[in-house]
Amino acid sequence: MSDNGKSCCGPGYASPQEAIQAEREKLLYTVALYTGTGIERPDYLATVDVDPQSPTYSQVIHRLEMPNIGDELHHSGWNACSSCHHDAGKSRQYLILPGVRSSRLHFVDTATDPRAPTLHKVVEGDDVKSKTDLSGPHTVHCLGPDIIISMLGDAKGEGPGGFLHLNEDFEIVGRWENDLAGMNFNYDFWYQPRHNVMVSSEWGAPNTFMPGFDLDDVAAGKYGHSIHFWDFEGKKIDKSVDLGEEGMIPLEVRFHHNPDSTHGFVAATLSSNVFHWHKNGAGWEVEKVIDIDPIELEGWPFPVPSLITDILVSMDDKYIYFSNWLHGDLRQYDISDPSNPKMTGQVWLGGLLDKAPEVNGTKVAGAPQMIQLSLDGKRLYVTTSLFSTWDNQFYPDMKDKGACMIQVDCDTENGGMSINPNFFVDFGKEPHGPSRCHEMRYPGGDCTSDIWI
Repeated sequence: MSDNGKSCCGPGYASPQEAIQAEREKLLYTVALYTGTGIERPDYLATVDVDPQSPTYSQVIHRLEMPNIGDELHHSGWNACSSCHHDAGKSRQYLILPGVRSSRLHFVDTATDPRAPTLHKVVEGDDVKSKTDLSGPHTVHCLGPDIIISMLGDAKGEGPGGFLHLNEDFEIVGRWENDLAGMNFNYDFWYQPRHNVMVSSEWGAPNTFMPGFDLDDVAAGKYGHSIHFWDFEGKKIDKSVDLGEEGMIPLEVRFHHNPDSTHGFVAATLSSNVFHWHKNGAGWEVEKVIDIDPIELEGWPFPVPSLITDILVSMDDKYIYFSNWLHGDLRQYDISDPSNPKMTGQVWLGGLLDKAPEVNGTKVAGAPQMIQLSLDGKRLYVTTSLFSTWDNQFYPDMKDKGACMIQVDCDTENGGMSINPNFFVDFGKEPHGPSRCHEMRYPGGDCTSDIWI
């Protein structure tokens, strides 16, 4: 690994490490949910074959069920990431699957048999709540030998939440932060150790978002509109930036992968804007760089926002991709100049605007939501479920039809996107009935989990 952490990014996979990574990119793990579908089955981890040369290409080849019903598996993360590349004793063996509703933490062994992962350990939600007064686990990041998880609420489901600290044996150490002053809610986070900074964002308290979306809750101040720059070593907020009405519900935060860079992006979901941040001589500066207009739609009492629900930065830091879950499109922007992104690609699938109701011959229930990008930047994978109660509100047919996974091919030289006609995973045809697929992970690490020191 080079000092700037970029050696795995280029095409060709010249090094032995890159060759191993290329082999690992033949599989993709995605959480799949029965929570909220009416089917009394546990959520599960699906292994999807994404190798075009494989006879089981574009199929779910294994399903690992969790021990309990109603977890609402949502996001996931690894026990080790690129911050551990100097430690030969560390490997991405365990994928951590939090249950947002149950607060359980599931630790899955993916190394013994990558095609058929097994459950290694479960930490019960009651233990998390009693030992830390936290609930609603969301984002998981490796922290050298340890692990931290953003928690969206206290034990009773109210804000502001905090951060759970686990050791390498997956035991609860306690709370990670020393001080929460300035934080109203919690959601996602990313850290950049060379600059002693962590950035976190705000959704809302579990008691607010779990029953479903209520516009009155926005007016009542129950959803966030700030991002926070942390003193990483001091474990406390150094600066909070209120994004105001143009930055309602900032969700996914993404730094450049280059650990020397201070540039990063956050998408404000409800306001449908993208903000760029970086550090200058006066400190951290935040600016709006992308603005997507709402659209008038028959039957809606107000213009429909695009609802940006996921965003990622390509491993070479050249492009950002994000999904508009209500409008139904995916976008690619060149961020060579981070303050002036240029849109270079767009595809439509699903969505309320009905611009592409079918993909590869199948009607899409939902719209582009979670995204994951191959390390060479050429394959963007997309799933269509957001959160069970929100799915049931905005795309009620997903309950009976299930969600799906789609591959979008990306031009990394000139920009551009196109839906791959040979790849479609229909989670509406699962053995126990239609399910919803959400976040995806490559076995060897990916664009949304790797952090270099």
